Amino acid sequence: MYNFRLARQSDLAAIVRLLAEDDLGSAREIVSDPIDARYLSAFAAIEADANQMLAVASDADDQLVGCLQLSFIPGLSRAGMWRGQIESVRIARDLRGSGLGSEFIDWATAQCVERGCGLVQLTSDKTRADSIRFYEKLGFVASHEGLKRNL
Repeated sequence: MYNFRLARQSDLAAIVRLLAEDDLGSAREIVSDPIDARYLSAFAAIEADANQMLAVASDADDQLVGCLQLSFIPGLSRAGMWRGQIESVRIARDLRGSGLGSEFIDWATAQCVERGCGLVQLTSDKTRADSIRFYEKLGFVASHEGLKRNL
């Protein structure tokens, strides 16, 4: 059984370790003690914004085993519909395939429903073929082409 809750600042080191636990993350995250100040600043901004939710999954021993960020986005299109945006999903390597990811995404989707969102969306790096198959099994459809530009 897993528990899903809002992240606390004391969770940051474990969250950063989860973010760095794959090939892409290991090249772009900074695992350090003390934690890099940029993560503290980002956490403060997320925590202060009512339309942002940094969530964690913990096991029966209260060890962090997953994280995700959920953004609630107001919009004018689709008659002013709100949407939920799921990002930075990570599940501890030894728990992938256990069902935790599905439970966590279901929990995040329920948060979107509770907030009145009419749709939930996410992006996944094109090199993460396993992740894309996972999201497709959960009913996500690659209906749009996503583009990004580094600044």
